[in-house]
Amino acid sequence: MIAFEATAVGTAMPIAARDLHGLGLYAFAFSGYFTTSLLAMVVSGQWCDRSGPLPPLAGGIAGFAAGLVISGTAHSMSLFVLGRAVQGLGGGLVIVALYVVVGRAYPERLRPSVMAAFAASWVVPSIVGPLVSGTVTEQLGWRWVFLAIPVLVVLPLAVMLPALRRTAHAPADTGAQRMDGRRIWLAVALAVGAVLLQYAGQDLRPVSVVPAVVGAVLLVPAALRLLPAGTFRAVRGLPTVILMRGIAAGTFLAAESFIPLMLVTQRGLSATLAGLSLAGGGLTWALGSYVQARPRLEPLRGRLVQAGMVMSAAAIAAVPLALDHAVPPAVVAVAWCVGGLGMGLVISSLSVLLLKVSPPSDAGANSAALQVSDSLANVLLVAAAGTVFTALGGGSVAPSAVSAAAGASHGHPAAFAAVFLPAAALALLGALVAPRLHPRG
Repeated sequence: MIAFEATAVGTAMPIAARDLHGLGLYAFAFSGYFTTSLLAMVVSGQWCDRSGPLPPLAGGIAGFAAGLVISGTAHSMSLFVLGRAVQGLGGGLVIVALYVVVGRAYPERLRPSVMAAFAASWVVPSIVGPLVSGTVTEQLGWRWVFLAIPVLVVLPLAVMLPALRRTAHAPADTGAQRMDGRRIWLAVALAVGAVLLQYAGQDLRPVSVVPAVVGAVLLVPAALRLLPAGTFRAVRGLPTVILMRGIAAGTFLAAESFIPLMLVTQRGLSATLAGLSLAGGGLTWALGSYVQARPRLEPLRGRLVQAGMVMSAAAIAAVPLALDHAVPPAVVAVAWCVGGLGMGLVISSLSVLLLKVSPPSDAGANSAALQVSDSLANVLLVAAAGTVFTALGGGSVAPSAVSAAAGASHGHPAAFAAVFLPAAALALLGALVAPRLHPRG
């Protein structure tokens, strides 16, 4: 259900932003989700270590559904972004709890296969999601893309919760553990700092220097304390695992967030076709995750991550080729298949490495750190992409039925190129850092 929501929202977002007259806030609709999830992930990590994964999982699903309802009923872009922020609170609780479930309910030898199964759960949504979302958006309206999902989540929730009570309970010694208020306040500072930096990036006036400076003062110290020591220096072992997760997820999502908008506004594709261009990436992501789960590849896990980052960088760099009308838009679909394969190798391998170096008592905290790195990179890179996109005039592009029918292009292709090319360069930098995933000896 979460996978379907992610693929469906990406397809419907350009039309929702147009109808709500909020293209200038387009990046916020994505980064707002990840900003609030930063706080929720830290809370979820401590909650899981104290009480087991069941309470944060149930609460997170409820919050996720509430955010969908808010976005689906919004009549302004600001309220739509608020709904996405509530979704982020729920999603942050859920994702950390799921990782803790894997750590507590499965033996180490099965964890690579479980991560592959997580990736496989994206296959059907990646194929069906854009088609269903595009059809619903065009025939019934984009609101139903959001409002239908809370109903669909009831059945899997009813199936999952009884099994979790039996297999993923809290360790016996968690009664003495308490929530660390200091870390929660650091998470609040991290989220507020991210919001201020995003606001400053979207409001390009001299006065915006003030929220930018305040945001940086809040965010940087909080990030340094919430993530393992040495993360930003790529110290070997756990710190590099955490750093690599941020680089991999942030660069890929920052690019993916703008692909449907580019295809709709620059190449005149419908919302359905634009969304389907990303569908192959879900299939190959699952394939890459399946490949990394092969036991004979376990000694090569670091090289798998490095190869996956090279594939991701190449895919992101190929996307702006579609800005040239002499290049068929299908190049994006092909590139995203390559990038999805690379991400399947990278993300699942990093998850396995994290659980391998985390004792059960620290699984929640380390899983939270991994997800904080993921979301923080998403927030900062999507916000930076949105800032550059708006500064170069991208906020004035508007998808329309006329352009879709005529294949006409609204201007500002440089705004899209300025999003994709730096993301590709950063992904390539990640490939250079990958050899530091394993501690010496």
